[in-house]
Amino acid sequence: MFDWWGKNNIYGVDFKAGINTETVKYYIDFCAKFGFRYFLFDDGWCVKQRRKYPNVLTREALIEFEYNGMSDHENPVHHNLLPYIRMFADPMDYIPATMRNSTKDNFRIIGDYPMGQGTRAHAMAMFIVLNSPLTMLPDSPSDYYREKECTDFISRFPVVWDESQLLKGKIAEYTVMARRSGDKWFIGAITNREKRTLELETGFLGTGTYRLEAIEDGINAGTRAEDYRKREITFRAGETLKIDMASGGGWVARITPALQGLVLYTTNRCPRSLITCDPVEIGISVIHITSIAICNGSF
Repeated sequence: MFDWWGKNNIYGVDFKAGINTETVKYYIDFCAKFGFRYFLFDDGWCVKQRRKYPNVLTREALIEFEYNGMSDHENPVHHNLLPYIRMFADPMDYIPATMRNSTKDNFRIIGDYPMGQGTRAHAMAMFIVLNSPLTMLPDSPSDYYREKECTDFISRFPVVWDESQLLKGKIAEYTVMARRSGDKWFIGAITNREKRTLELETGFLGTGTYRLEAIEDGINAGTRAEDYRKREITFRAGETLKIDMASGGGWVARITPALQGLVLYTTNRCPRSLITCDPVEIGISVIHITSIAICNGSF
């Protein structure tokens, strides 16, 4: 069986009989013997050892979503500690993006049906704020089938990054993290129990026009944590965006380069000469050009 796992590069470790030097050595030798290229470890023995063990994709060693079934410690204040303390060392297996969202007042500890404290946008933003090259979703598959818009949105999130920047943050209070994959940027923002408005400067994008798709707190998110709305805009790099977050709220966005020019016909009846303009100047958010026909006569 272990040979088969090794050939398929599969291995995970959880519920170990204690963590000590001998146990750690056993697992290291075990992985070497059976040729495991990548493995998961649900404890903290390899924290701050990524150079020595680069094939360890992720590890726990934190209070994460599972704790909602036994305590109220896994809350928006705790979420704003993790990026500055635990995540400073290594990736962590948090299990983000629950669809079972609650405010502080309506949170209940239910062992076999856990819910997460914070709004829907907050839970989805944790996917970007925190980092894990292998990420698991916490809820039943039926929850994600039911919440198709949110599921489709997070399905486009990478799990490895070319660049990461902490744009704004204050430990235990709020965090705004930006991560880049290729020419696409992803931004996650979360707040603690305080309702908060932040201004996001977009100069880090460089130059050009960009399209933003965001999931943000809905108007009732402060009392009904599942409430969210989806927003799409086009903007220029360098503009300032406003992020409004409810108590325990969040904001998560996908930013991609927009079409840089819109093809327009001149007064000629045949498009022998073309001009372009910036979509922002004419108030167009999304433009699709499927084909351009060249004619040698009139239409």
